[in-house]
Amino acid sequence: METLIETKQKIQLVDGSFTPSEACDVITSLLDQKINFHKLQRLSWSEGNRDANTKYPDERIAELEREKVIANEFINSLRSEGKRLRIDGILKISLEE
Repeated sequence: METLIETKQKIQLVDGSFTPSEACDVITSLLDQKINFHKLQRLSWSEGNRDANTKYPDERIAELEREKVIANEFINSLRSEGKRLRIDGILKISLEE
């Protein structure tokens, strides 16, 4: 089991108020980048080894695709209300022992 120690760095990735369209663009773009990262990771692991275990990136890709659908459904349900959405996204970087 990995033990995390204190957070060493924080990056304020997203911090703002957005229209539903803007929020959808921001969230979709972030999720798409992470999905692409895992697709490249899977390709790298399986390059030259068809039997490579790609379970982790496969599961993360599926999970992130589901999250994208959930986020889009949520945002679309709010479009007619004319309200803005607040997004606060902080990356926390910690060291593992």
